[in-house]
Amino acid sequence: MNKRFSGKTVVVTGGAAGLGRAHALAFAGEGAHLVLLDINEAGLAETRGLIEDRGSTASTHRVDMSDERQIIDFGKAILADHDRIDVLINNAGLHMGEIARGFSGMGLAKWQHFFTVNSFAPLLLAEAIQPALAKAKGIIINKSSMASYNPATAYGITKATLNIFTHAMATQFAADDIRCVGIAPGLMATEAAQQGVDPENWEKLKAMQYVKRQGTAEDIANLAIFLASDEGSFINNQVILCDGGNMMRGWRG
Repeated sequence: MNKRFSGKTVVVTGGAAGLGRAHALAFAGEGAHLVLLDINEAGLAETRGLIEDRGSTASTHRVDMSDERQIIDFGKAILADHDRIDVLINNAGLHMGEIARGFSGMGLAKWQHFFTVNSFAPLLLAEAIQPALAKAKGIIINKSSMASYNPATAYGITKATLNIFTHAMATQFAADDIRCVGIAPGLMATEAAQQGVDPENWEKLKAMQYVKRQGTAEDIANLAIFLASDEGSFINNQVILCDGGNMMRGWRG
């Protein structure tokens, strides 16, 4: 069977679990070689094993996305091994259990940590591997959130900033034929997504969806596959909501 990403290289941040692992497995199923980044080495090893079980290959790299030097060093190392990178999935992010809480009294240090990981790191990594993305005429996919459209929390504000960066990156990298798009998931059945919302509010938010089922990590990964494929090659400079229609009901956090 013809696989859409055979012979192609896909970089996924936050690849140790959750949405990152789902992206990695989806692209592996389409024949891609995966380059996985995370701070959770045990989780990375597990994801790599699952990829190999699917007959594909992967390399793993411990990289702290809050550390600019580690991002730059990774970029240098990966460019030495790969002259082309077809897809960059900027999936790593954090919310510290505060998806649904306000930001009063956070303090500058915590703000800086949020912005570094959720907003600045995707740009830094894209710049670090830009030559390889340009060689492949690749795509950058930034993982945003539906919370970015209701930025009443620190998490939402940093994801709204990432949306702006997504548009800026699409403009900046267009000369190299690198596309940049964002995906803004809604309520996903992942451990990380559920950490910041109490069960009662989670059910209320889910009830607001037009699609009456729980969103899954595979929903987001399948959208990423389409966007990175030839079928999605005319889509650029967009942030696409994948939320079961939740935002159309006026999500209020």
